[in-house]
Amino acid sequence: MTVESILKRKGGEVITVGPGDTLEATAAVLFARKIGAVIVQDAAGSVIGVLSERDIVRGVAQGGAAVLARPVKDFMSGNVVSCRLHDTVIEVMGRMSDRRIRHLPVIEGGKLVGMISIGDVVKRRIDEALLEADELRRYIATG
Repeated sequence: MTVESILKRKGGEVITVGPGDTLEATAAVLFARKIGAVIVQDAAGSVIGVLSERDIVRGVAQGGAAVLARPVKDFMSGNVVSCRLHDTVIEVMGRMSDRRIRHLPVIEGGKLVGMISIGDVVKRRIDEALLEADELRRYIATG
């Protein structure tokens, strides 16, 4: 199973913000959309970072509520780890685990085409395991 199969189920909508948007405005977007991270894009549409709930909490813990007026670019993870449509679920699980990240932008041909979370990946992996178990049961039952 691939990243493409995950996006076919969940869709390719990606919520993005600009590097100059405030942490407060971005936190409101995360809350309203019930998501854990956003992609940060520059004016040309290039992915320049990821900002997660953890990044916001870390910022507030270090600088107090005043940091909410500061720009996203001061708190985002700028070293973006991404994946491609044909990466396997196992590959992206390993990448997320090794890097201790929960969200991966999906970039194909230099263009942002989606975003997956660890929840999406785990759900897909569980679906795979259940399908395999059902197939084995059918095989055994039909002998």
